[in-house]
Amino acid sequence: MIRGPHPQADVPSPSTGAVLHPHARPDESDSILLERVRAGDPQAGEDFVRRSAGPMLAVARRYLRCEHDAADAVQEAFQSVFRNLESFSGQSKLSTWMHRIVVNVCLMKLRSSKSRPSVSIESLLPTYDETGHRVGSRSAWGAPPPEQLEKAELREKVRACIDRLPDPYRVVLLLRDIEELDTQETADRLGLSVPAVKVRLHRARQALRTLLESAFMTDSGIIEATI
Repeated sequence: MIRGPHPQADVPSPSTGAVLHPHARPDESDSILLERVRAGDPQAGEDFVRRSAGPMLAVARRYLRCEHDAADAVQEAFQSVFRNLESFSGQSKLSTWMHRIVVNVCLMKLRSSKSRPSVSIESLLPTYDETGHRVGSRSAWGAPPPEQLEKAELREKVRACIDRLPDPYRVVLLLRDIEELDTQETADRLGLSVPAVKVRLHRARQALRTLLESAFMTDSGIIEATI
């Protein structure tokens, strides 16, 4: 259960896929809902969580491989949101502010958790001969026939490949290429230097391409997948 700002505002955890309360107002703007929450409306607290839980859980799943960990991260993020609602200035969108909070919670969980077994990054990187030329040919990328794979299935396969990257590289890739943070902000979030972020991102992209080539190889070449 996630507890809202009022004792009576207990709502199901995000993993339950609960729907809005019958008296919720789905067309209500975030700013109006936020004012109702700040005014102490217990139903508003419940509606606020139910409206936001799905998108926040989707973000948490990108970073945390375990569904239980992702749900825990969302609950911790909501606790932080409710503690800091009064200080939210509105200079950014509410959803952007909450997104940043859940990402930070996920990063803290990754830093504090024991490393999980994953493929070695070295085995996924290209190799070069003594003349500096790449060993092995680089496959061309082509567009998939519409009947071959549905777009949603392609995305799932790409995300599964990203999930196979070692955490230090996977997280940098997520922050830079999915969250679209710049290099300096990524470095600040992870406590790394800018050069370290650049190196990890370059290696992560190389490794991801290797995984994609293996996952999407067909008789006609490689299927180009978009995230």
